[in-house]
Amino acid sequence: MIALGQNRYGKSRVRLVKVKRHPGYHELRDWTVELLLEGDFESCFVNGDNSKILPTDTMKNTVYSLARSSTAECMEEFGKELAAFLLQRNPQVSVARASISEKTWEHLSTHESPHPTTFVQSSGECQTAEVIANRNDAPAVRSGFDNLVILKTAGSEFVGFIKDPLTTLPESTDRLFGTAVKARWNYLSPTVPFTTLRSKIRGTLLEVFAAHKSKSVQHTLYAMGEKVLADIREIADIELTMPNKHCLLVDLSRFGQDNPNELFSPIDEPHGYIEAHIRRQD
Repeated sequence: MIALGQNRYGKSRVRLVKVKRHPGYHELRDWTVELLLEGDFESCFVNGDNSKILPTDTMKNTVYSLARSSTAECMEEFGKELAAFLLQRNPQVSVARASISEKTWEHLSTHESPHPTTFVQSSGECQTAEVIANRNDAPAVRSGFDNLVILKTAGSEFVGFIKDPLTTLPESTDRLFGTAVKARWNYLSPTVPFTTLRSKIRGTLLEVFAAHKSKSVQHTLYAMGEKVLADIREIADIELTMPNKHCLLVDLSRFGQDNPNELFSPIDEPHGYIEAHIRRQD
């Protein structure tokens, strides 16, 4: 016997730029939205009956229409609005999921002060949020960021690892440590100051990365997550991904020159890949 399993559908990569025009200065939001619905859609998959299907084009229009009247100050709040709107209007839907990513724009600095209506994108970092709303439960909110590129030139070593006939990596007590952090965390409540907590979590991760005496990427990753959970009680857990972006010491000995740990060759591929889920214990 053949049966339909878990399924969902929706609209992905809905681009939205919103300008808030205040007297004397503007705010800019650059969001990419994905909406996914789960529910009673078997008749569509099995029989080709579209009577319970909300067109994905309508979902796209929903993003724009709600954005016009929305008072949300952050992705998490806008995601909650979208999920609630879709559940309210579509009784066949049991779960509405809104995932949003944000490109960060900052006011361009001119004459040593921020220009009120001109913006610059200074990094490839991307903020993220996901809202999952079940019809009979409070929404679950997950936030994070991607591609926070950081590097430290001291306070990092890697020694004492396994050495076998295929090991060529030398031990190092003073190496460059570069990574592009991806972070995700779950909130214990859907009604918290998301923007304030996001800033605090990000700041805590960066502070620990800078100060930690690293024995390995794993060692620093855990210290970063541990500090976030210790200091910020509003989140239940945190998942961190930290690829090891290698910078290899350049060998100048064949040219009769030394290299006192100053010249390196960055290697994008291949790179180490480290991730861990750090959570509170009951």
